Amino acid sequence: MLIDWHVHINDPKFIGKPWWPVPVPMTMEDALQAHALAGLDRTVISNAVHYIRHMDSQKDVLAAIESSNRHLAKCRDQHPDKFVAMATCVPNGGDEFLKELERAVKQDDARAVIINSSHHGHYPDEDAARPFFELVTDLDIPVFIHPGDATTPAMKDYRLASSVGRPADNCLSLARLIVRGIFEQFPTVKIVGSHLGGGICEVIGRMDYAYELLDFSVFLGPYEPMLIKHAPSHYLKMLYFDSACYAAPAAECCLKTVGEDHFLFGTDSPPMVPLKMKGLKMMDQIGMTAAQRAKVMGGNAARLLKLN
Repeated sequence: MLIDWHVHINDPKFIGKPWWPVPVPMTMEDALQAHALAGLDRTVISNAVHYIRHMDSQKDVLAAIESSNRHLAKCRDQHPDKFVAMATCVPNGGDEFLKELERAVKQDDARAVIINSSHHGHYPDEDAARPFFELVTDLDIPVFIHPGDATTPAMKDYRLASSVGRPADNCLSLARLIVRGIFEQFPTVKIVGSHLGGGICEVIGRMDYAYELLDFSVFLGPYEPMLIKHAPSHYLKMLYFDSACYAAPAAECCLKTVGEDHFLFGTDSPPMVPLKMKGLKMMDQIGMTAAQRAKVMGGNAARLLKLN
């Protein structure tokens, strides 16, 4: 099967709002066109609900997430031979958010959940998010970690917030999950980092020496409390990553770091519709065998989503 793990459909209720003053190509029709263009067997649809960062009320955030979850389920029901739906959640939002996630999985047949790497400065490694990981482990669904918001004044030019800042926040989020012991507490959790994890495969050696040279590198700062039993690279190989990066050497690095059983084809298209075929053709440039390709291009996603 050819499965694109990383495709976004927006909730129509939030199209054209002030934070997106121009149209964004994230409709069901956009996803269907991209699906046909690439000749996919399945498109995994999700919504990163970036607009919730503009909402101050938890009630409004929860309502927006429930509306999105129901919309994606409706899109999937209209095209069950093409779409697989993810739910959305705020992992440290509290019981009501967890109840909505459980509803989306059990009633709407959401096969995974997407969360942002951070939300209003909070990261999913925080203690308040531990019940979220208990739930996803019990439900046995993968968690797709997508870049949140990481805008500084220096990133306002040249779209650097999107191209550099947000992937960097994703890398930070995944790194914190590793060192804060999520895999120690939840060894069966399935976490998928978007966009190659924002470059975490390139910095994992630095994470390892920060852990291994505790006495020598005390000048770098504290490493406490100690919550892991192995070097960070041990846990990195428990993560999954999608290929949405558009640079073959970077994708090949990730593939070689975690192996073909933990790498997924994804394009982030829509919204980046012009990159659909570039993301697909890139997979021919990273030196996969036929057996590796079968896993990466669809087999791994089918296994995680229980499509087999």
